[in-house]
Amino acid sequence: MSTSRLVPLLALVTSLAPTPLVSQSVLVDEGTFALTIGGKSAGTETFQIRRSGIGANAIVIAQGRVDMTGPDGRVELDPLLEADLPQGAATSYHLKVSGAQTAEMSLKLAGRRYVSLIRSDAGEEEREFLARPETHILEEDVAHQYYFLHSAREGERTPIIEPRTRRQFILTTSASSDEQLQLGPNLVQARKVTFSAGGTDERTVWFDRQGRVLKVEIPTRSYVAQRQDLVG
Repeated sequence: MSTSRLVPLLALVTSLAPTPLVSQSVLVDEGTFALTIGGKSAGTETFQIRRSGIGANAIVIAQGRVDMTGPDGRVELDPLLEADLPQGAATSYHLKVSGAQTAEMSLKLAGRRYVSLIRSDAGEEEREFLARPETHILEEDVAHQYYFLHSAREGERTPIIEPRTRRQFILTTSASSDEQLQLGPNLVQARKVTFSAGGTDERTVWFDRQGRVLKVEIPTRSYVAQRQDLVG
């Protein structure tokens, strides 16, 4: 992720976060995913995840850039997510959409609800989502946010908000298995986990031993995101 892109995002984080980010900031993960839709190259996702603060004030900031071609043309997504520790529940979120679609969305935890403001060519929209305990945000077409589910165990039910589609649902964790994942010429030891929102809505994610997301596969959308920076 370029410095010119990172600086304005960090400035926005500072305005969102209740604690200073200049101290105790630790890089958790950063990298690049290659995206395919329907078996065809669709673009890339770059991201950075940092932990800031200590003790009860510790938070995680996940920011990224998705540049991809979808059914409606070229779209760019700039998501910025703040979550608490240790569970990774969302506390605030910001998304900018540009390209074939243009919109800007902010979402903030306020008591028992998340308050959202959406600005687009269609106008301004206010929306509220129920803030169930340990609610996570998973934006459509954003792979790195699955990092916050790396510690989920079999049978665990996680409330999810998908802001851009205005969806709210429960994601159930299925049994995991260990397997070797092919990343370029490398075979990497990974933990494969399938998450289900009921019916055919399943997402399979491969994590490494550090909880880093290696690959995300969503069959209903023929979507695959696979790490490129870890290929030697």
